[in-house]
Amino acid sequence: MEVGASPLTIRVVTDGRAGIENQALGLAEAVARLTPAVIDVRRVRWRPVFDWLPADLKTPAMLDPASDAPFPPDGEPWPDLWIAAGRASLPLSLAARNRSGGRTVVVQVQNPRLDPMRFDLVVAPKHDGLTGTNVISITGSPHRITPERLAEAAPAFVAGIEPLPRPRVAVMIGGRSKAFDLPSGHAARLADRIARAVQDAGGSALVTFSRRTPGEAQTIMAARLSAVPGQVWDGTGPNPLFAFLHAADHILVTEDSANMATEAASTGKPVHILAMVTRGSAVKFARLHADLTARGATRPFDSPLTAWTYPPLAETQRAARMVLDFVANRKKVVLAI
Repeated sequence: MEVGASPLTIRVVTDGRAGIENQALGLAEAVARLTPAVIDVRRVRWRPVFDWLPADLKTPAMLDPASDAPFPPDGEPWPDLWIAAGRASLPLSLAARNRSGGRTVVVQVQNPRLDPMRFDLVVAPKHDGLTGTNVISITGSPHRITPERLAEAAPAFVAGIEPLPRPRVAVMIGGRSKAFDLPSGHAARLADRIARAVQDAGGSALVTFSRRTPGEAQTIMAARLSAVPGQVWDGTGPNPLFAFLHAADHILVTEDSANMATEAASTGKPVHILAMVTRGSAVKFARLHADLTARGATRPFDSPLTAWTYPPLAETQRAARMVLDFVANRKKVVLAI
């Protein structure tokens, strides 16, 4: 789909945290797969003394000096598309919409907890329940997973993965959040169940942990899974997650992360959901998992490991097409002025 003679310019703005940035960047990359585009990533954070202020009271002068400049200098063109995610980006997205004079389409990823009409588009998880004429509701979160990206990551880790017996089971462990926890006792029981299922299948385990995984839980699970053929990533060196997903025949994901569940479901491989300890309201997560189960992507983890097939989740690409259609229509209007 062509938007114009020149490549589309896309600015991605976040606080730089991987889980947040991957959502905005994943949407930008999906747009770039549909039309020639140049992506420019900006990372920002607010000085602590100003961080507590509401979005409407923040100005760029309050940004930490280490932040990237979010806006183009005077006299330079604004990007065609601004894609931002996370609380830190909200004041800048609101300002970008005003300062660009309508030349930039401002897309906010996630529920901004502000009136959606203050942005051009909002791409939000369906399980958040956000509605509006300019809201694109998707199952889960935008992400950067594609078959091509997984295949590109595989060669760097092939020497360690290729000898492992099948079925290969990728295990993605999250951690403590407002809704869930992973105490030591539960981590031990979970690890034992995973080890037993993998051993019964005669396979191997490829394990990664989240930054939110409690240290003691990670130590316990790594120790209890050490008897199973496979690899447990300790967080040092290059992240093997994409290679693990590429090699996996099954994927096990803890229920606490919409990002991980969505990424896993985009592979088309069986996704088994690992229960955690509930410590707060998990209603939104229940809605997400019900949606993924209805799509045939996920099932509760049980032993033995059962395989099934389903159409891979392609919500990031669907959202990207809708964003690009909006940009194309906006450019027609701007060019006509």
